[in-house]
Amino acid sequence: MTPSTSANPRTATRTVAVVLAGGSGQRIGLATPKQLLKIAGKTILEHTLHIFEQATSVDEVIVMMNPGFVSDAEAIVRKAGLDKVSRVLPGGTSRNATTQLALDALSHYSAANTNVLFHDAVRPMLSQRIIDDCVTALERYEAVDDVITDVPTRSRLRRGQTPQAFRMSTIRDAYAKAWNDPDFEATDDCSVVLRY
Repeated sequence: MTPSTSANPRTATRTVAVVLAGGSGQRIGLATPKQLLKIAGKTILEHTLHIFEQATSVDEVIVMMNPGFVSDAEAIVRKAGLDKVSRVLPGGTSRNATTQLALDALSHYSAANTNVLFHDAVRPMLSQRIIDDCVTALERYEAVDDVITDVPTRSRLRRGQTPQAFRMSTIRDAYAKAWNDPDFEATDDCSVVLRY
């Protein structure tokens, strides 16, 4: 007789990295988005995407790009052979709108069995350890930072850690509540989860 498996086997969890590349570069006076600037022969976006391409804990990557530069990002993905990138989509008019568009694009996945990592495209110095630590933490927590007590306004921030990692059900529920709030205003995705 063979041993039986558990009556409720754990369903496999899918991890999707959403690379946020919707910025325009205007805050620092650029005509081209900073994620398309080249460093060591590659765009910053390509450096960032290679990190997620190599991450064994990430199954898929979606790029949310500045709407005027979607074809540029698609060309970068094609030329670099980035197989995990499933889609390059236009971002929204704000960080929160872009996150919502990404969540809508992932609506075909089960919210109960999907993790989402949101990462700023212009942060290419991300380590594999940080990605793995975020994904591992989501086995126990609904959001990686469950000790956040306050998030300052974005104009006062100079540095922030990404990726911000969530179980899909948590971030979807938080945004559903946020959009119903007439006073909705958030610095980033962690602040949406914290508030809602």
